[in-house]
Amino acid sequence: MTAPGLRADPACTDPPRVGPPRTDLPRTGPLEPSGSDSGRWSKRCAGPVVTELRLSAFAAHRGTVVPLAPLTLLTGPSGSGASSVLRAYEALSRLAAGASLDEVFPDPAGCVPEGAAADGQRRRGFRIGCTADGPAGPVRLELAVQAEPTLRIVGERLTRAGETLFSTALRDPGRPTLQAAWQTADELPVTRERLPDDRLGTALLPLRVAGRTPGQLQVLAAAEQLVVALRPAFGCEPLPHRMRTPVPPSGSRLRRDCGNLAAVLHAAHNGHGGGGASGQGPGGGYAGGYVSGRRHARLVALADAGCARPVTGVGVERLADGLVRALVARGDGPGTPLERLGDGELRYLALAVALLMGPGADPADAVSEVPSALQTRTLLADGFDRDLDGRQTRELLAEAASTVAAGRVRLLGTVTEAGAARARVTAGAAVVDLGP
Repeated sequence: MTAPGLRADPACTDPPRVGPPRTDLPRTGPLEPSGSDSGRWSKRCAGPVVTELRLSAFAAHRGTVVPLAPLTLLTGPSGSGASSVLRAYEALSRLAAGASLDEVFPDPAGCVPEGAAADGQRRRGFRIGCTADGPAGPVRLELAVQAEPTLRIVGERLTRAGETLFSTALRDPGRPTLQAAWQTADELPVTRERLPDDRLGTALLPLRVAGRTPGQLQVLAAAEQLVVALRPAFGCEPLPHRMRTPVPPSGSRLRRDCGNLAAVLHAAHNGHGGGGASGQGPGGGYAGGYVSGRRHARLVALADAGCARPVTGVGVERLADGLVRALVARGDGPGTPLERLGDGELRYLALAVALLMGPGADPADAVSEVPSALQTRTLLADGFDRDLDGRQTRELLAEAASTVAAGRVRLLGTVTEAGAARARVTAGAAVVDLGP
C-alpha cells in the first residue's frame, strides 16, 4: 500500500505544472481586499489570516478539513486528534518562519497515520496544508513530507483560484533538493530551480523571485500572504508549577509554559509590555508595584472574576536576590504571591495575560519587513479549559470573543465536552467537533 502523502498528491510525483499567469484575477494592493474572492477576510483583521487547515494524512487524521474562525474551539473524544490539529498548525507556522524539518518534526514517524504501510522503497509520510485569506484572495498550500526512511519534503504546491503558482517535486532521491517551478510571464513563462528539501519552499520565494514581471508579482503576493498569515502563532500551555518559581526580571515575551509570567508583568510595569507604572505597592521590600493601563485594568477584573477571593490588583515583587515574583492584591492587605494560588487559578491568569497582552514581539520579527500592525497573531491553546471551573471557562471565553473581535488576535484551542457546551453559547465562538 502506498504511504499517504507520497503519491496521492500530484505535487509529489508529477512534473510541476505552472502555466502563464491569469489576467482575470484581481489586482490588489497591500491592504486592499480582493472583493468576493476573500469573503472570509475583512479589513478588521490586522493582516492575512489562516482560514482553513487540512490534515490529509497526519497522525490520527485522514482527509480532515478544519475551518478556522477568529475563535475556534476543537472538541472530541480522547484520541480524536484535537491536539494534532494544533500541532499541524504550529508546524506550518514554524516552517513559514524558516525552521528546518528536523527542528519542527523531532519525531516524524509519530506524524504518520497509524497503519500506513510503506511503499516499495520503504517510504512513509504525511500530508498537511492550509488556506490563507487576505488581499491576494484565498491562497492554498499543500505539503507532502516523507518521514521514513529519511525526513524530507517530497512535494509542495501553492495555488490561488485553482491556478498553480508554485510547485516542487522530488526528481532525484539521491540529492537533497527538489525541482521547483514558478510563474514568470516573461520570455520564459516558467522559472525552474533547485530548492533544499528540508525547508518550506514558499518561505524561500521572497529571496528567489525577482518580482519584475506580472507572473512573478503574483507568486510573491501569494507566498508573502501565506507566510505573513502563518508566522505569528504562539503555542500557550501554562504549567502551574513553573509559574510558582521566581524568575529573573528580563524579557517581555511570554514563554510557552508561562513560567516567566512575573517577568512579563514586570516588563509591563516598566513600560515594555504595553502597561505603565502606577506607583509602588504596599509591602516591605516591594519594588515592583501594581501595573496599570486599560489592558491591566481588564486583567484585574478577570482575575477578580476567576479567583477564589477578591482581587484588586496584579503586580510584581522584586526579591532580595534580584528575582521577581508575581502577586495579586487583596484590598488593603498584603498581596498574595502566585505560588499560593491553585492550579486552575494560575492557568486562568496565564491565559488571560496571553489574550490581553499577547506573547510579545518575536525576536525573529525584529528584521521583518511586515510591521506588527499588519499581522494578526494566532494563540494556540491546547487544553484551553484544563483545570478550570465553569465560571473561569465562561469568563475566558467571553474575553477571548471580545479580544478576537478587534482583529489583532485569533484563537485556536481544544476544550472538553463541558468547555464545548459553554463555547456553543458564547457569541463569536465556533466549535468544531472531531468526534465520529
